[in-house]
Amino acid sequence: MTIHELLARDHARLDACLTAAVADPERIDDAPYHEFRTGLLRHIAIEEKVLFAYLRGRSEPETESLIRVLHADHAAIASLLVPPPTHALIATLRRVLGEHNPLEDAPGGLYDSCDRLAGAGVQELLDRMQAIAPARASQYLDEPRIHAHIERMLAARDEARRR
Repeated sequence: MTIHELLARDHARLDACLTAAVADPERIDDAPYHEFRTGLLRHIAIEEKVLFAYLRGRSEPETESLIRVLHADHAAIASLLVPPPTHALIATLRRVLGEHNPLEDAPGGLYDSCDRLAGAGVQELLDRMQAIAPARASQYLDEPRIHAHIERMLAARDEARRR
């Protein structure tokens, strides 16, 4: 198995969870949303703690630039998971993920770079990825300061993409 295969498959699983969570337009289903939320937090941890750490200093300048953009995306995505889900919040989350995921799993994206650089050592990276513990999601917070933080993270993400 490659890093690309493993994490692209996880993207598909997470997308299916989110789709199930909003299948009823009247409400958000807690169980699939919880699976999406905790799964996405673990997915981000895998990328930040294993892949980004591995790539720093080993990759070409454009990959370093890509990591900065993806890191800003991760901060915005994580902030969107703090308040209770609403259809508007999920629409924003889907927009961000729709721009984010192709940078990772499209041909020539981050996952392909990781597989290429790891070469024969890919299994060691896969083992480190599998060792990342499941995420525990804290209680939702729905306060004005949280929503202000989300706006700052989305603005920082936009700024990182402009550089």
